[in-house]
Amino acid sequence: MKKSFKPLKNMTAAGVIAMSTLLPLQAVFAEPSATPTSTVTETAATPATVAEPTPPAPAAAEEPAHNPYGLEAMWKEGDIVSKITLFILVVMSIGTWYIMISKCLQQGKIRKQAKQAENTFWESSSLDNATENLDEASVYRFIAEKGIKSTKNHGGNLLERIDFNTWVTISISRAIDKIQNHLSGGLAFLATVGSTAPFVGLFGTVWGIYHALTAIGVSGQASIDKVAGPVGEALIMTAIGLAVAVPAVLGYNWLTRRNKAVMEEVRTFGSDLHAVLLSGEITTNNPVNRDVK
Repeated sequence: MKKSFKPLKNMTAAGVIAMSTLLPLQAVFAEPSATPTSTVTETAATPATVAEPTPPAPAAAEEPAHNPYGLEAMWKEGDIVSKITLFILVVMSIGTWYIMISKCLQQGKIRKQAKQAENTFWESSSLDNATENLDEASVYRFIAEKGIKSTKNHGGNLLERIDFNTWVTISISRAIDKIQNHLSGGLAFLATVGSTAPFVGLFGTVWGIYHALTAIGVSGQASIDKVAGPVGEALIMTAIGLAVAVPAVLGYNWLTRRNKAVMEEVRTFGSDLHAVLLSGEITTNNPVNRDVK
């Protein structure tokens, strides 16, 4: 009887041992499966948050590179020859613009006087009244006074040998020539500036390049920055010379053309006055053309 229960006890003990061994293994394999489920549940319960993009940092403003060359540096670091050359070009430029503006105003004034002479001079009853009707500073009054004076001064031993017509013609021509010389004053300066200013600027450039190359030879550094900077600075003189010469040439041609138009009006008035002086009075039937254009 005892022998029959002994195998049963052994089987029971083996089952208990097997159960005790399998229970920890079941717990080990059950934990990983439970953990993802809870994680998914928590993830589903928690709303997703999207990270906002970080704005890019503002780019730092680049400071402009300092230019050690230029007109200011050339004046400060240049020698006496460079400064004198630049000063001459500045004087040429100032003189050019002064002459162009003053001559333009002068020509406009004479054109205005021509209109006054056309409207008042030939409508007067006598030469004296006609002359007094003109402005004292008028060039047409100057011509009229010289013409009238020539008729009154035609006398004496020497002047009597000159024909009256020739004497009046000479007097009026001298007055017209004096006005023309006055109008032409300053044009020679413009012509001189227009022809010499580029060469003055070129001289300044050559002088600057000479000193730049000498300094490079002394320092022994022939890099591009050591050569291009001083040479480019020296070329400023040539640019200034051209900037001075071009307005002078244009102004000279423009004023010369306007002078021709003004002097044509003056000579027309002189011719009419010459005819009137020979006739002795102003008459409306005078065949001479008196239009002052």
